[in-house]
Amino acid sequence: MFNKLKVEWFGNVKGDILSGIVVALALIPEAIAFSIIAGVDPMVGLHASFCIAVVMAFVGGRPAMISAATGAMALLMVTLVKEHGMEYLWATTILTGVIQLLFGIFKIARFMKFIPRSVMVGFVNALAILIFMAQVPHFVGISTMTYVFVALTLVIIYELPRFTKAVPSPLVAIVVMTIAAIFGGFNLRTVGDLGEITKSLPLFSIPNVPWNMETLSIIFPTALGLSIVGLTESLLTASIVDDMTDTSSNKNQESRGQGIANIVVGFFGGMAGCAMIGQTVINVKSGGRGRLSTFVAGIFLMFLILVLGDWVVKIPMAALAGVMIMVSIGTFDWSSLRTLTKVPLTDTVVMLVTVITVVATHDLSKGVIAGVILSAVFFAAKISKLDVSAKKSENRTVYKVKGQLFFASVEDFVHSFTFTEKQDQILIDFSEAHIWDDSAVAAIDKIVLKLKEQTSAEVKLTGLNDVSEELLQRLATYNKPNARASAH
Repeated sequence: MFNKLKVEWFGNVKGDILSGIVVALALIPEAIAFSIIAGVDPMVGLHASFCIAVVMAFVGGRPAMISAATGAMALLMVTLVKEHGMEYLWATTILTGVIQLLFGIFKIARFMKFIPRSVMVGFVNALAILIFMAQVPHFVGISTMTYVFVALTLVIIYELPRFTKAVPSPLVAIVVMTIAAIFGGFNLRTVGDLGEITKSLPLFSIPNVPWNMETLSIIFPTALGLSIVGLTESLLTASIVDDMTDTSSNKNQESRGQGIANIVVGFFGGMAGCAMIGQTVINVKSGGRGRLSTFVAGIFLMFLILVLGDWVVKIPMAALAGVMIMVSIGTFDWSSLRTLTKVPLTDTVVMLVTVITVVATHDLSKGVIAGVILSAVFFAAKISKLDVSAKKSENRTVYKVKGQLFFASVEDFVHSFTFTEKQDQILIDFSEAHIWDDSAVAAIDKIVLKLKEQTSAEVKLTGLNDVSEELLQRLATYNKPNARASAH
């Protein structure tokens, strides 16, 4: 255990420190922008990002992942802040943390296995598109020099690693372009144009709300929504980083960690947050691998605000937009375009629906839900294909059932039988079939009873596996006294 913690904290000191600095610089405009979306003071988002990053460095389940104030979470807060004010937002943030902590304790992360790869790819691609779209207002249609700064930033980011990898190229790009903007006297939009940064630390306070059922009824719906969206983003981001770094992470610990971080944030005047895939990609691509990178990102963010605040506000948005464009390019799964015609059509449809839903709603959770539901429908349709063949002899008919018998396949099952023939014996062979649910049992009841009544034959079921037979014994009525063909 000690060795594991030592590696996670001090196994990549230089890389983690430098990448953490890059992330801190990239966090500032994001935190301010998300605060504006939520309708709160910019410092609420900055304080939240500092607190969440520092806490998650210690209690998170995925080293090198960056958690802070996010746009998806901010969107869910707008109505609450407008109608009830900041104190209720902080109470909601604490409740969000409690719910996420409970999700972690009850190991809700195990449901991640039900999210197909096509949904994951759609999630990543949609996020890359959203990251790029968020940068457009910062450089399109502003000035020619803005375009020049974005282009030069991208040149430094992509060309510098060819000569040296001692320092992350995004960090060099931000520093160089900031110096050029200040001493060149160019009229560019800066971080300071987004909102006022005050040199202050977050202070502990208990939300000034009545702690009663009325307050709970106000904050619970928003808290539940924040909990689900936050964990969805965090767990998907953790899986993406697992793939990028070829390492594993503890998803349930990540859930508990998110809960603890949001509880702390609520008591320090911040807004609820979750994992940020954009900043996480910056961290990993800049060399971050351990918990130290997340810790440095949070601490350096506060250092920037308290000590270098006068300089931070002069960072040109064009430089930061260039960094985020690099992130969007790096985040997008370009191989998914090459395999569009190779993977099954249903997987392509699911991926595209996920992307379109996320981009249209700017809500990652809705895209994931749409993709998972569509995948489930396609899967049900795929396995509902049932084959029933009849083999007749002089006095006996054998129906051979092949496939999965459940609610989606019972209609085909029922239509496969004829009730006009006169036979002494009818066998229904389930040796290559499985009975899954009450709908399947009801269909068997209907078939058996109808065959008995209309053909006067002896009807037997054969080849049942143990699970199917046990389900029939519990639910079937065809073998009960006075059972009739109308039974369901």
